[in-house]
Amino acid sequence: MTAAEDILDRAAAAALALAADRPWTQVSLRDIAVKAEIPFAELYARADGKAAVLNHLATRFDRAALGTASAEDAAIHDRLFDAAMARIEAMEPHRPALIAISRSESLVISALRFPRTARAILEAAGVDATPARLTAMTAVWARTLQVWRDDEGALNRTMAELDKRLKQLASGLEKVGAGLS
Repeated sequence: MTAAEDILDRAAAAALALAADRPWTQVSLRDIAVKAEIPFAELYARADGKAAVLNHLATRFDRAALGTASAEDAAIHDRLFDAAMARIEAMEPHRPALIAISRSESLVISALRFPRTARAILEAAGVDATPARLTAMTAVWARTLQVWRDDEGALNRTMAELDKRLKQLASGLEKVGAGLS
């Protein structure tokens, strides 16, 4: 791990802790630096705003999806499901903070990160992220996150929604000649 990654990881952890304690709109980059015990100038050199810290956090969560190891002979649906659920499971311990952050950000700002996560899920499953597939997976991810926000416990509703949306994704892409295989 590089020094820059360590600083950003510490800042991301501090951001999550702060977001769990108070409204995200009341958290500043300086607050994050103080909580992370990082000199503000060092954090600012690597992340010039809270959005950069959140982007780093999203990348960390995306790594969970990219780290899935589904069997190569597994169905594409199953590989996509496993990758998306790995991403959700990485987020789960931070649910209150992530929900607080998403509620304070505008929908547009939050949604700007969705295509990157959708690409990570597709690539983790061994599916080329063509424009049609990326658009469809972004929609699946957005809807799955909506359900996840309200699905406390064993994530049964989230898994059911993801399964349903992935089936719709496959069917829709087949209809326009952009199938998953």
